[in-house]
Amino acid sequence: MKRYLYLLLATIMLTVASPLSTNAKRVVVPKMYMFGFAASFNDTIVYFTDIQAIDSAWIEKKSGFLQSRNVYTSQMRTYLNDELSMPHRTCVVFYSTKRAKVEKKYLKMRHKYGHQKDGSEHFDVRYITEDQMRFRPVDLTGLDEAELAQQAEDEEQEKVARQERKQQKKQQKQERKAGRRGK
Repeated sequence: MKRYLYLLLATIMLTVASPLSTNAKRVVVPKMYMFGFAASFNDTIVYFTDIQAIDSAWIEKKSGFLQSRNVYTSQMRTYLNDELSMPHRTCVVFYSTKRAKVEKKYLKMRHKYGHQKDGSEHFDVRYITEDQMRFRPVDLTGLDEAELAQQAEDEEQEKVARQERKQQKKQQKQERKAGRRGK
């Protein structure tokens, strides 16, 4: 019994003595394959990007998670908002270091959102080619988590500012039209 208590105490001591915020070790993989998916709860339009090869992507060494996934989804969200005027989309990126694995997920998603069992189409599936939108690699050399969070926050603020400018232009246009009708 003393032995188990000693082991329990030693485990607790090691846990407390170790740094509380251990950063996951990040490594660069030479090539990462990914595609994006976007949908909205307000309509039935869904978007798929082509499967793209990203050079020098950063992943967590132990778990294999892609670092800065929020930046990649933000790139897609910005494209949909700015180029296609489709705001408020929920964007997701699927990724792997193996192309076959990403292709399998891509086909599964396309099948899920494509045709229904009765042959009808429930979703309006639209495709974004690599020529239209390309994911840009994120360089994490020398960045810590606080800097990454700040970078994501800055991008979000920039997005909000763009939306506000767009809304102001729209409102000014409506006011000009209303002024013409009143004369």
